[in-house]
Amino acid sequence: MVRANGAVSLRELARVVQTSEVTVRRDVRALEAEGLLDRRHGGAVLPGGFTRESAYPQKSHLAAAEKTAIADRAASLVGEGEAIVVGAGTTTQELARRLARVPGLTVVTNSLLVAQALAHANRVEVVMTGGTLRGSNYALVGSGAEQSLHGLRVSRAFLSGAGLTAERGLSTSNMLSASVDRALVHAAAEVVVLADHTKLGTDTMFQTVPTDVIAHLVTDEPPPGQDRAAAELQALMDRGVRVEVAGTVSSAVETAGRRGDLPVPGPRRQPLPSRRR
Repeated sequence: MVRANGAVSLRELARVVQTSEVTVRRDVRALEAEGLLDRRHGGAVLPGGFTRESAYPQKSHLAAAEKTAIADRAASLVGEGEAIVVGAGTTTQELARRLARVPGLTVVTNSLLVAQALAHANRVEVVMTGGTLRGSNYALVGSGAEQSLHGLRVSRAFLSGAGLTAERGLSTSNMLSASVDRALVHAAAEVVVLADHTKLGTDTMFQTVPTDVIAHLVTDEPPPGQDRAAAELQALMDRGVRVEVAGTVSSAVETAGRRGDLPVPGPRRQPLPSRRR
């Protein structure tokens, strides 16, 4: 599975082989010792430090429940009449399905999957970028996509990626996708990253959003024993990212609540009020 997908979560491995995560974790340690894979927070990747990008059919089945919870939480940040940009990805596709119920919404996207999810929403206007179709993730990339975003200004950008670290921020494995994501970020007053726990601590080749530009991170509750994932969340929070955990609120978020909203430095990081539908 790791060879086919580039990365896989322990939860998914346990489900496929019909055993416990404890057993899977022990087997992953043994395979890592043999140099056959590298462990990551809550999962495993191909050896070598940088993960490659999986194709859409594989990604759509990874951490499906977590992506659903993240999309539910992220949708609550979007209010009636907003204009937003939504990047490509399976998590943002889940978000788009929930945005179909937001009246007066304008969504700019380079993702055919996002556009398809909103195609029959009669109260949502969908604006697609130009560009060249990248079949592995059904996204429009290239100079056409980037040029169509020039001069655009919206309230928020919702992006996902292949990896997220406190040191480097959000990253992806494809240069063309990274370039379009940067253009989406430039068009937004605030950036919201959607990343399940398997992405935490994973670093891939091309940086898309530096940590100091990320206003919100919406993620899921890491599995028990994933202390490194919790540490990564804390490190992101220490860098000024407001972390929201879908489902059960983690101790890191509770700490953030006791400390109050963290300052968001820079003119492009001014927070917008969260609005529920």
